[in-house]
Amino acid sequence: MDSAEDHFKKVVHDDANENASNDDTDSECSDSEKIGFIPTKEDKESGSTIGSDEEDETSDKEEAAVTQMVKEQEDREKDTEDPDYSKAYSILTTEEETQQASQTEGKDFRVLQHKRDSQSPEIRKHLEFLKKLRLHIWASLSRAQYVSLLKDFVESEFFVIDGDSLLLMFLDEETQYLNFFYQIECFLQDFTEKGAKYVIVFFEDAEQMYFPYPHFLFLRTALIQHLRHNTGTTVHTEFSNCLSSKWEIFLKNSYPYFIIVSDIGLTSLQTDYLSIFIAHSLSKKINIVLASGQEYDILRVYGYHVQSVYKHRLFFQKHKQDLRYACENLVRYEEPFVCLYEHLKLSLKSIQKEVCQTVCLLKQLWPEGSDIRRVVCVLACAVGLKIYSNMLENANTSVGAKREQSARGRSKPLSPEGAAELCRMQCLTVAFLLHMPLAQRAQIRIMKSCWTKQVLPLIKMQQLCTHFALTQLSDTNDWKLDLTYLPDLNDDSLLINLAHYYEVEYTEGLEFKKELGKEMENEYQYLWDTVTKLAVKYSFGDAFPIRKTSQLFLEQEQTLFRAYEEEIPNIGLISVKSDLVEDYAGDVLKDLPVLESNDPAVTSLTKHKEFDELRHWHSGRPLTEEYERVPCNADAKSKDPQERRQIQKLQTFYHFYGSTLEDSTSKLIVYQEDASGNANAAVKKTQKKHKSKAETIAEENNRRLKTKEEKKEQEQWKTLRISAEKEIKANLTVGINKLEKFLKTFKSKSVKFSVEMRGLSACLEVWKEHCREQGNKSKDLSKAVQVVRRIHILLEKYQDLLEKPHLQKLTRYLRLLGFENLACSLSGQTGEHNDQNISNYAIEVGPARFQLQYMDYYLLREERNDPDPRVQHFIPDTWQRELLDAVDNNESAVIVAPTSSGKTYVSYYCMEKVLKTSNDGVVVYVAPTKALVNQVVGTIYSRFTKKLPDGLVVCGVFTRDYRSDVMNSQILVTVPQCLEILMLSPRCQKWTKRIQYVIFDEVHCLGGEIGAEVWEHLLVTIRCPFLALSATVSNPEHLTEWLQSVKRYWQCAENTIKGSSTNSEKNFTRKCKVKSKVQEQKKSYRVRLVLYEERYNDLEKYVCSLKGGDCIIEHCHPCAALTVNHIENYGIPSDLSLSPRESIQLYDTMVKVWQGWPRAQELDPEEFVSFKNKVVIKKADVRKYEQELKKELSKWIVLGQRQKVNELLEHLKPKPVDCPEQEKWKHFASFVDKLHEMDKLPAIFFIFNVDSVECAARNVFLSLLKKQKIEQDPNTEREKERLRDELRKVKKMLTKFNPQDTKKLSSTKMENMVLLLTTKQQLEKRLERLTAIPSACTYADPKAVDKETLMKIFHRLRFERRGYLQQMMALRGIGYHHGSMSTKERQVVEMLFRLGYIKVVTATSTLALGINMPCKSVVFAEDSVFLDALNYRQMSGRAGRRGQDMIGNVFFYDIPLPKVERLIKSNVPQLKGQFPLTVSLILRLMLLAAKADDKADARAKALSVLKHSLMSFRKERYAEILKIYFMFSLQFLIKEGYLDQEGNPIGFAGLVTHLYYYEPSNFVLVSFLVKGLFHKLCQPIKGSTVFSEDVLEKLVLILANLFGRKYLPACSMKYKHTFCQSKVFLEDLPEDFADAVNEYNTKVEENFAHFLLTTAKLADTEQEHRLPLSKTDFTSKNWHGSELASSLMDNTKSVSAISPFACLSGVVDNDLFHGEIINKAVLRSLGINATNCPRLYLNKYDNQGRRRPLNAYALDFYKHGSLVALTTDNWLNEGDAYYALKDFSLLIKSIGTSLSELCDDPNDNVLLAFQQLGEIYEEKLKCV
Repeated sequence: MDSAEDHFKKVVHDDANENASNDDTDSECSDSEKIGFIPTKEDKESGSTIGSDEEDETSDKEEAAVTQMVKEQEDREKDTEDPDYSKAYSILTTEEETQQASQTEGKDFRVLQHKRDSQSPEIRKHLEFLKKLRLHIWASLSRAQYVSLLKDFVESEFFVIDGDSLLLMFLDEETQYLNFFYQIECFLQDFTEKGAKYVIVFFEDAEQMYFPYPHFLFLRTALIQHLRHNTGTTVHTEFSNCLSSKWEIFLKNSYPYFIIVSDIGLTSLQTDYLSIFIAHSLSKKINIVLASGQEYDILRVYGYHVQSVYKHRLFFQKHKQDLRYACENLVRYEEPFVCLYEHLKLSLKSIQKEVCQTVCLLKQLWPEGSDIRRVVCVLACAVGLKIYSNMLENANTSVGAKREQSARGRSKPLSPEGAAELCRMQCLTVAFLLHMPLAQRAQIRIMKSCWTKQVLPLIKMQQLCTHFALTQLSDTNDWKLDLTYLPDLNDDSLLINLAHYYEVEYTEGLEFKKELGKEMENEYQYLWDTVTKLAVKYSFGDAFPIRKTSQLFLEQEQTLFRAYEEEIPNIGLISVKSDLVEDYAGDVLKDLPVLESNDPAVTSLTKHKEFDELRHWHSGRPLTEEYERVPCNADAKSKDPQERRQIQKLQTFYHFYGSTLEDSTSKLIVYQEDASGNANAAVKKTQKKHKSKAETIAEENNRRLKTKEEKKEQEQWKTLRISAEKEIKANLTVGINKLEKFLKTFKSKSVKFSVEMRGLSACLEVWKEHCREQGNKSKDLSKAVQVVRRIHILLEKYQDLLEKPHLQKLTRYLRLLGFENLACSLSGQTGEHNDQNISNYAIEVGPARFQLQYMDYYLLREERNDPDPRVQHFIPDTWQRELLDAVDNNESAVIVAPTSSGKTYVSYYCMEKVLKTSNDGVVVYVAPTKALVNQVVGTIYSRFTKKLPDGLVVCGVFTRDYRSDVMNSQILVTVPQCLEILMLSPRCQKWTKRIQYVIFDEVHCLGGEIGAEVWEHLLVTIRCPFLALSATVSNPEHLTEWLQSVKRYWQCAENTIKGSSTNSEKNFTRKCKVKSKVQEQKKSYRVRLVLYEERYNDLEKYVCSLKGGDCIIEHCHPCAALTVNHIENYGIPSDLSLSPRESIQLYDTMVKVWQGWPRAQELDPEEFVSFKNKVVIKKADVRKYEQELKKELSKWIVLGQRQKVNELLEHLKPKPVDCPEQEKWKHFASFVDKLHEMDKLPAIFFIFNVDSVECAARNVFLSLLKKQKIEQDPNTEREKERLRDELRKVKKMLTKFNPQDTKKLSSTKMENMVLLLTTKQQLEKRLERLTAIPSACTYADPKAVDKETLMKIFHRLRFERRGYLQQMMALRGIGYHHGSMSTKERQVVEMLFRLGYIKVVTATSTLALGINMPCKSVVFAEDSVFLDALNYRQMSGRAGRRGQDMIGNVFFYDIPLPKVERLIKSNVPQLKGQFPLTVSLILRLMLLAAKADDKADARAKALSVLKHSLMSFRKERYAEILKIYFMFSLQFLIKEGYLDQEGNPIGFAGLVTHLYYYEPSNFVLVSFLVKGLFHKLCQPIKGSTVFSEDVLEKLVLILANLFGRKYLPACSMKYKHTFCQSKVFLEDLPEDFADAVNEYNTKVEENFAHFLLTTAKLADTEQEHRLPLSKTDFTSKNWHGSELASSLMDNTKSVSAISPFACLSGVVDNDLFHGEIINKAVLRSLGINATNCPRLYLNKYDNQGRRRPLNAYALDFYKHGSLVALTTDNWLNEGDAYYALKDFSLLIKSIGTSLSELCDDPNDNVLLAFQQLGEIYEEKLKCV
């Protein structure tokens, strides 16, 4: 199984919008709205370098051009509406044949169901529709995305598994009955272990599709009963079919995450039925996951996920009637008949009747109940024998002559005696099942044999009886049956073994007659006696002898015993003499067998030879470091003036970019020799008692300065006071905002105090005026809010300045507002003042309710007011001080705090500290994305400047496609993969020792799908302290404990390194010019955990939907997301916080719903203990109230008020309206406009599809253009044209004057020139006025950015492909942001948004991770599989800018309400760690240990990686498994010639480790090279060094098979469709290459099998003998042996490493050498599966054995160079396709570079071919 990387490598996009040019009319944007932008040739040339002269001239023309292009694009897209799939034809020779090939039923047993008249017009129409349906489903499923399924699980939410699909996944003629149940339980347990919740649904109508297959029918019935009775799984069987109204109600109420369903059935009938099910689910906005092609590793389950989009709803609406008719036709039930031996007919009804009577009889015989195995056995035998005897009797009594004639052609029925003998053996088999332990059964010999044609029909009829018996028994509740062993009702292989014994061995003489054993005999006797009692009318003979007749039951020529020719080779290890191996795995090694030195496996280890015929190849030559290959434009060490200029330009840009991130100016850092204790000293200094004379003088001077400053500010306020008051009275909101701006400019507290007092008086006047105007009408309380807010601020922040008169004034004001109790508590008086005048201005709401409901987000937070000398611009909170202390003490810290809470401040404090303390200490900042890297670099430039010796710089950058100053900077900003390269590089140790701090931003990526192991490697290899920051980690304690254990390891390791420092190491340190400062710093190994959960701003959620073109926005109360079940079982999520207003809303609803609520009075806000008589209610007080309400809500359920809670939650739920997709995008612009009116901009609109992101932004842009056209005076255009003409003439006339000759000009000409210049200026001004965008038609804020800065920013877009369109949009305040844009384009949007110029940005999840783009609102405008708990937290965290917004808003625009609720209550996934080792990583570690300059350090790092995986933390058994995996990886590397027996790298080890990212393809590539296959292929055209197109295409085909592996679902090959440009399905490798892969795979599989055989002893035996989900135990305690049983066992059979359940299906140890079987056979308790085996699959198959094709995108693109074709033909998303191609192109270059370093001959053909291909591919990609 390939790593998930192959399937899902890059930032994710969604297939919710499928391109209009493909198979749907469903595009997210309706056709009229989808706008592309293709620049004309002139555009590209002119870019957007607009000089002041041409500026106005071009702008309108180009705006017209934009509109024209939009028009053309619309027309183009209307032409390519819905591609015609009618020409697609099925490439399966009718599905029935392929699906039923394995179940050829034969003539002797048939179930006859109704036949249809295929000629009737109705049926023909029906068949036509089914063809259409199949094509619709095929087109949808082929676009499925391969993703991780369990992204965010809410404890109470679930997904649905279709029971029949589950059955189909594991149905197989070969699989033994119990093993079938084992596999299903493994599948379900894999979900359960990963925290998933699911329900299983079996539709009633699906049952009859199994009647022709009685074996599968009875399995289905047994599975339903087993899951229901023996596992905790919810099983639904009450729904008739997927179109039933009950099922629709269930879906509506529960809205599952997705439904797992198969796309292929047993028959074409069932396949069509499943297609209807898929179509129905998708139409109900429920996503589908295919049962086919699922894979899993330790942490995740991956599968093909189909997003429900508008197209699916449209299809369903259009064909509703057809679907209903089709469904009815497929499940139309007519009484089927069974036909045995062609002439014995029987209705199923009569079998059912017979079963029913026999069950009643059995109840009387066994009233106390029994084991289900006994019951089913005796019922099946008795009923089967009775019915069979009756059928034979009836047949015999019928007339003879005709029968004789027709009987010649058919098989003779089994005699009644024969039937009885078969039943006796069945009873004996069940006796074995009841007593024989699984371990013994696993040893039974493997025998391949078939029943004769006489026996099969009877067995099948018995299976029908078993089905009816189980159905019947499930309804009998009054009879005590033990259903535990439902999964073990029969064992076919045991029955065949017994039949063979009695047929062959028993008859051969006495020595073969074996004893049954006493208990077995009794059990068997008891069962047979019961059978005879149940069939009392018939005489079937006694229990013994078991066989009387000589009738053959088994086909003699087909009976085979499995022989084991292949000897399992010696499991022995080739010894490795290496300290690292001894240190890590020594304890395991002593128990493992080691091969002798003369063993053939050891002697065959030829020393790795270079190719004999190619002397110029040097495989062992060390390659350049990876970081040296990354392009570097300029380095501070460079002396080249051009490069120096480049650096200056870049630095200037970073300063500018940083200025948009930070307000403050850059701080000059001075290197302080003794700064290490500086900060602590500052804190201590304040505690000193005695002051020196100098200090006293300094203080005096400061005091004088302050007084002077204060006077100045007082004067300033005097001049501003009147105007400020006037403004407040004119417009309260504007006036208050200005007042707050004034306050920020003042430093003096007393001045601020007088400003506040003035503000308060002015606000009160406004309120009074308002009350007088309104009279008795209702008042606008927002005006009173400002009054109380000012009172709050005065009482909290200026308490020390409030004197008695001030307090009296405040008391008077409170009385005026009607808050008598607050006035009393403030003045300390009691008593009433009944003054009539006051009540005129009173607020008719209680003071506590007023503060909560109306002041809401204005309530004050708990803030400290004691400044910290370490922080200049703000007063840090307690948790922030704790972080600063950690940095001061050189400690590590894990910081979990919400987005925008100020956690990054500490990382810059840390940088500043290191910059101050030395010139050579390094801080490394690790960010997850390149965008974040650029942001951090910008911030560093804007914060710090420092004079450094020549060649050193403050900041360096290292990403995969750019680097600068990696080794010579003090702060390196990088991505994890790049830092790992440096950490594990043998030649960078000198540099790594200089690192003093590493900062990991967004450390939750440790749990991500891609690259998570890299974060893990970094955290365990760094020796210095670190800071790990994140907003979303749900188990920070576990993470901290793990990191603390790593630090303890380093504490010991460093002492050892110091102690064992050899001379060479001392010399090494002496040679280093840098005296390592790390040693001088005080070492600390403590890891602190700092948790802070309070968001500064509350987030309020809104649900938006469309109703008749109007946008309805409803507030969504967080509690509305809960359900009674969720609260009851899991409580209320801890991070489900309410704003004050929402708390009041909850209380009011509680009172309304339960009028007799006992605590209503106590929890009334006016009476609540924390609020009573409190003048200033703070946020913390409201939190207490909120907690109390939540507790009470949970208590209601305990008190039995479930119904009330239900009612309450229903009350709070918003009621959104569903709207069609096209409508949604059509009205998107008006929705944005509505947000603008509500003052909710700036906003980020998250959309998960690249095309929709651009389309939505253009949509808004166009609507503003249209708006302007409508509002504009129709003559404006003519006027503009006239002015432009005049301006052109004036300019032409001016060109005649030569500016140099002004002195020579005559005065008349001079006057003319001046006149012309003046005219020109006037015309320009008038034109500018006319072309200016009216404020009503733009969202941009022109005051935010001056013109010069704007031009400077736009200048960066001058060479970009869509630069002009972006600029036009930016001028209207709109931008878009996604990963496929160039860095420059993204940065322009980021800068303008941060500066407040752009107000609307549509974006993919690229903005989710840490990018500093705070906004007022976040809008989720599209649902997607990638909108999960983690992304939701990260994205919604952007809303609410600290210091700017009092509250953040989150809008859900047409996202299904159940999904919204799920996001609100979901938990962030836990960090668990993954399987940490790969063969390539082990080789990299061995390389580090062998080649490093400082061996002790390198060994300590390698050991740290090996010992400290997060997965094995506190799990001993995992740790041991990893050690054994390590040993076998070494064996593989030694055998393949990458390591010698001392553990030193040899051969192509360097090349393999360079491509470590692509394991196992890296090993295969080398094997091609070593075998000379590339040299054979790469033959240039004769007489040149150029290669033919054919050679290069073949090379791309080979590389695509190795490195471009994206699998499509198996069903995508179902139809042959002529694609426009692409081939779509990747061809197989050329034969010689495929042979080499097979040879490689054989070696890998052999090695992996040895690994499994060795680890088998670590398995948990008890667990292995239990079913994984139901925990049914199969270790029988009362087994006393049986001679017969022993004779059936095969002692040569080796099954030590195979699950005992799999042994029942005939799997043995030898099968482990064939990789396909591994997942089914391996011991579960080891936690290992096929993903850990570095095998390169040439073909991958799904559960049904269908091949999953590889997507040929890399080869197709090479042939046609079109990105659009990849989205239409190859079912890829444009963004995904671009990333994948970029990766592929980088890879070809990387291989080319490596080969050129290993090869001396620059004209080597392979080398030239790779270089040529690399250039061509890169060129093609640039043209996109």
